Amino acid sequence: MTTLRFENARLINPEAGTDTLGTLTVSGGVIAEEGAAPDEVIDCKGHCLAPGIVDIGVKVSEPGERHKESFASAGRAAVAGGITTLVTRPDTTPAIDTPETLEFVERRAAIDAAVNVLPMAALTKGRQGREMTEIGFLMDAGAIAFTDCDSVITDTKVLSRALTYAKSCGALVIGHVQEPGLSAGGAVTSGKFATLRGLSGVSPMAERMGIDRDIALLEMTGAAYHIDQITTARALPALERAKANGLDITAGVGIHHLTLNEMDVADYRTFFKLKPPLRAEEDRLAVVDAVASGLIDIICSMHTPQDEESKRLPFEEAASGAVALETLLPAALRLVHNGHLDLPTLFRALSLNPANRLGLPCGRLTPGAPADLVLFDPDASFKLDRFALKSKSKNTPFDGAILQGRVTATYVGGENMTVQMNDGPHDA
Repeated sequence: MTTLRFENARLINPEAGTDTLGTLTVSGGVIAEEGAAPDEVIDCKGHCLAPGIVDIGVKVSEPGERHKESFASAGRAAVAGGITTLVTRPDTTPAIDTPETLEFVERRAAIDAAVNVLPMAALTKGRQGREMTEIGFLMDAGAIAFTDCDSVITDTKVLSRALTYAKSCGALVIGHVQEPGLSAGGAVTSGKFATLRGLSGVSPMAERMGIDRDIALLEMTGAAYHIDQITTARALPALERAKANGLDITAGVGIHHLTLNEMDVADYRTFFKLKPPLRAEEDRLAVVDAVASGLIDIICSMHTPQDEESKRLPFEEAASGAVALETLLPAALRLVHNGHLDLPTLFRALSLNPANRLGLPCGRLTPGAPADLVLFDPDASFKLDRFALKSKSKNTPFDGAILQGRVTATYVGGENMTVQMNDGPHDA
């Protein structure tokens, strides 16, 4: 078993909250105590060495839409972005709602993906909100969590039963907190900007109403619950109260809602059409502060590949979503360079907290933890060319933007996957 020693590294330790210059030893695929004689010494040249990113809520379009993203292409994009664990969504065609479909996904991921893949399963059959899936069987088959993604369950009784059953199984449920009636048909956040652009708007109150309902059901059922995205200031007090009341609740936010606002839609640029839509600058700043304080636990990519045909449409008709596996880290580093977060706090939200929420041993630099690591230069700047992305789909809102922060190497179980991706065969 090869022993590696990383020297001259800025060790970003989210568990200890430290950013220090030092060395790190890896042996047998795990982080080791210092002292073992290394087989190879890696000079990090003062660059940052941090736990690999654990990204909750990634869409890989297998089965059904492999032309948008495959496990092979998503794996390459993840390696390029410093992501070592993909937690994938079940909003595929068909939905991942049976053990058989889940096992297909696990097989494809094991063969094709260059990083760890943990699939989520649907909470209700077909993500239609009428009948819950076989949660216990799906857990036995390997489901890490359960979600209907952006298909909000409107029947409260169905959701309460699903939460009760999930509680009895020890399953984590991930929800999309939007009131579906208010959200239906909306393309941007309602307000002056939406009116000036003549676009149908979604009231920010839809998020507040959605979180209030789900918190009430958590009080009734005691289930473990994670909110995929909190994007508005008015939803934060409800989240704070729920945590103070001892509910088993955590929350995340997508990178685009942390770094962009509603004005970025500008002249109907559909790469900026997301779900939920981009919010006002006041909301963005409130959510950034919530990440800094720990009220919002997790930053994720919400990677949603869409092909050219689904984006080259009038704004209201275009598909929602953006790719983000390769831009998650450099976009998140904007918050560091702007002084909103320090690096240990950022990696608490990118690595440690998602690992803890899912009960994973990664996301930390502790001896005995998996050697899933990212080495990056936080100051290296580059202009993003979307056609250079390793994702099959190129729908990024950062096309042409100057980003700061470049991944040098990504290690999974102590293996340098960046080298393997550059040298190995590429799936079409």
